[in-house]
Amino acid sequence: MARRGNNALPGNHFRKHWQRRIRTWFNQPARKVRRAETRVQKAKAVAPRPVSLLRPAVHCTSIRYNSKVRLGRGFTKEELKAAGISVVEAKQFGIAVDHRRVNRSVESIERNAQRLKEYKSRLIVFPKKLSKPKKGDSTEAELKLAQQVKGTILPVKNTQPRIRAQAITEELKKFQVYRHLRNIRGEERNRGKREKAAKLAAEDGLGSTRR
Repeated sequence: MARRGNNALPGNHFRKHWQRRIRTWFNQPARKVRRAETRVQKAKAVAPRPVSLLRPAVHCTSIRYNSKVRLGRGFTKEELKAAGISVVEAKQFGIAVDHRRVNRSVESIERNAQRLKEYKSRLIVFPKKLSKPKKGDSTEAELKLAQQVKGTILPVKNTQPRIRAQAITEELKKFQVYRHLRNIRGEERNRGKREKAAKLAAEDGLGSTRR
């Protein structure tokens, strides 16, 4: 393992049966086989239900990656409510629920609610008793078509828009993109303060206080 920091290089002189005191990794191939066998056993145990849970589509954090969409941890209660699913039903249907996650836009609720509705429309519900199916259970023809999903359920695809090449004008050369984005972020960040200051100034009759 490489050393970190501006420290003296170690000049170790190994003795005292140093072979017994080192960490080996010879069980790595066997662990790989054991994990694969465990996955197969789990798939057989939960069959014909999917192996994994349904995850929401969320945006990555930070300005650098927030344009990309990936799978999150679990759906919020607002998203489940918009799709007409309770928390108890979600756990029965194989839907992951995250009580800590918070929706910060209407678009995220609508996107994941649509994702839940699409998943629910594809479900095949087995009746507890084949002789006495209840309302909402799938038909015999649908039960014969049931297959276990072993991969990612409804994977997220990031599609980038195609941009056509155009001639670079003098106006585009002079346009400062980074400064423009900083100004937009600054205006959004200080919008509440400026609205409050403008409201107080209007009440006092002093006009705008922004300089």
